[in-house]
Amino acid sequence: MKFISYALSTLVLVTFSVSAFAQKYKTPADTGKLNAEYVKVQNNIADLTVKLSDAQSGLPAYKTKAVNAGNDAQTAAAASDTSSSKATSGNLQDSKDAKKSASDAYDKAKDSRSANNDVGKQNEKIRKLNDALKKQRQRLRDLDQMRAAIYAQIPGNVHP
Repeated sequence: MKFISYALSTLVLVTFSVSAFAQKYKTPADTGKLNAEYVKVQNNIADLTVKLSDAQSGLPAYKTKAVNAGNDAQTAAAASDTSSSKATSGNLQDSKDAKKSASDAYDKAKDSRSANNDVGKQNEKIRKLNDALKKQRQRLRDLDQMRAAIYAQIPGNVHP
């Protein structure tokens, strides 16, 4: 129990001390670097927003393709089932048709699985873009705080 309390108190102490010393830009001389990074982060946010918008607008097409592929796979599976039941009591041509139908159903099932995987990949891409956008926005807020801290150091400066 003592170890947990020591570890927890150390963690809290480190967290507060890191946030106090984590500020990269501290003096008015760092304003140029801060402004350059600020512009870079704003550009990254704009790029990520465009990529996210593109990914989100493309998602319905992926979903439609997956639904259509699933429907095609079900139809092909039903046709294969019909052909195979016909082949059990039929001749050689019925067996060949059943084999062809089964192969077609298998291909449609693979297409359906591939389309569903594409939907999953697109969702993952959207999630990653959202995470990156959230990090960039947090960095922008951090830079705003650094800017405010620098302005507060300048005597007689009234920050808007």
